[in-house]
Amino acid sequence: MKPTRLLLIWLGLLLGSSVLLGTFSALQFNLPDTLDSIAWGLLLALLLLALLDAFRLRQKPSPRVRRQMPGSLALGRWGDVRLELEHDYPQPLTIKVFDHVPDGLSAEHLPQSIELRPGERSELGYRLRPLRRGHFSFEWCEVHLPSPLGLWLARRFIKADDGTRVYPDFARLYGAQLLGVDNWLSQLGVRQRQRRGLGLEFHQLREFREGDSLRQIDWKATARQRTPIAREYQDERDQQIVFMLDCGRRMRSHDDELSHFDHALNACLLLSYVALRQGDAVGLCTFSCDQPRYLAPVKGSAQLNLLLNTVYDLDTTRRTADYQAAASQLLARQKRRALVIVVTNLRDEDDEELLTAVKRISRQHRVLVTSLREEALDQLRQAPVQTQSEALAYCGAVDYLNARDELHDRLSAHGLSVLDTRPSELGAALVTRYQGWKKAGEL
Repeated sequence: MKPTRLLLIWLGLLLGSSVLLGTFSALQFNLPDTLDSIAWGLLLALLLLALLDAFRLRQKPSPRVRRQMPGSLALGRWGDVRLELEHDYPQPLTIKVFDHVPDGLSAEHLPQSIELRPGERSELGYRLRPLRRGHFSFEWCEVHLPSPLGLWLARRFIKADDGTRVYPDFARLYGAQLLGVDNWLSQLGVRQRQRRGLGLEFHQLREFREGDSLRQIDWKATARQRTPIAREYQDERDQQIVFMLDCGRRMRSHDDELSHFDHALNACLLLSYVALRQGDAVGLCTFSCDQPRYLAPVKGSAQLNLLLNTVYDLDTTRRTADYQAAASQLLARQKRRALVIVVTNLRDEDDEELLTAVKRISRQHRVLVTSLREEALDQLRQAPVQTQSEALAYCGAVDYLNARDELHDRLSAHGLSVLDTRPSELGAALVTRYQGWKKAGEL
């Protein structure tokens, strides 16, 4: 409980008048004796009123608060929260409300003032924007309750347990269902490659059309129907994709609000969405984390929900990337041939260890190594150089990027596919590479 501005103003006026009267008396001004008595009487009356007002405020019950919020939020996107307040006060009352938002969530439109009317339920709303993934618990809602005379303000903490989960940016994934998928992917920068030849999996028989190849004609069906019948093929289905996701310290880098790890998660989920829609199976394997997680490749739209629930609270560690252990873990669990996508941030010191691990995996699976490149390096390389410090930064960035390129060239020389891209462009690059291989029948 603390005094309001009204009480402080009255106290200041009465104390100021008392000091002023005392000053006049010291200067031997002739003032009526009753003025001094009146001033001290008013001060004593104010103190008594303040004590009575404080007692009445302490007896006043706190309002009841109920929070309405979504059970899940998307990382970096705003979500709405509603607070419902009920009370038993006989008179209207204006209070200030502040919801205690957990660390890792950014709030907007807090605190708020709201008028509580007798017999009515009052509502207010504010917005949340998650800054990191995971589970967040809400416990307390704070209200500032004024006294009947407005001389005191009580700070009440009302228990209002609630919780929400923050997932990767799945809103972008499900939002694609409202658009044509090809149009949506083109907006993300996914380039659709032309089909080289025919698909490898038979789809159906149909009438021969202009533009069809003579190789598509099914001669037996043509003889039976006495009209040209063509065989229609489609991209192979039932492929398997497994993401090997690095959770080590290198993925903790930030180029914007999102870390490289969050960009990698969003890219993996984007490719998972596209692959699952095309009938392929998607799985996940993490390494260099506290508790490695594995999700076997499965087809169907329900697999995307499993992926979201598997990775929503996944976080990076300070460990170095152990590629050999990750390869052993994957080979022990994944027996069927699959497209293995290693998502990491390569360094030149990874040469031997990474090459050995990836070559072990490539004996049984198709491997794509994705290496996230810091956007700050590209900015340093393109920035004008005017001072000595800028020259040193430029030379350091160029040397580092050259070492990365040499590592990528060594991996490519051993027949391994490498995708070097910035974190924000990883999703579109992965989908482009996947669709290109799928249409070419290289999976």
